[in-house]
Amino acid sequence: MNKTAIYPGTFDPVTYGHIDLIKRAGCIFDKVVVAVATHPSKDKDTLFSLEERIGFIREAVRGIANVEVEPFPGLVVEYVKQKRTNVIIRGLRMISDFEYEFQMALTNRKIAPAIETIFMMPSESYSYLSSKLIKEAASLGADLSSFVPPFVERALKNKFSKRRK
Repeated sequence: MNKTAIYPGTFDPVTYGHIDLIKRAGCIFDKVVVAVATHPSKDKDTLFSLEERIGFIREAVRGIANVEVEPFPGLVVEYVKQKRTNVIIRGLRMISDFEYEFQMALTNRKIAPAIETIFMMPSESYSYLSSKLIKEAASLGADLSSFVPPFVERALKNKFSKRRK
């Protein structure tokens, strides 16, 4: 039996912490679908377009045979059902993530009792990373090479250099 896990998120932008979880989930599951959220109300709040975010992740996971990347609209549990699986992967970095993720997992369980949420912790070296923190550091011109792949760092610098002009 093949087992597929869905790793949903906005990934704005993808970080080494996300990539770490994708790789590690790929060692546990037969297939990992990185599901990039697209919500018209949230898309205006993202720094990168849906196409850019999908492109970054695809580039980051190139060479990992059992990982797919695609967009999803709406409720993640409905998307999981559509993919004919029952596993959602969520990353937990710090204790501060736990309350929100726990509420979301319990809500999803109430909506779709057959779907399980599995929490994974990134490697210690990435446990503090968040896309929000990376964007803030990028806006201030920080070196991002230990946080994101080089192509993401270039894109961030490009976005923020345009904003400063």
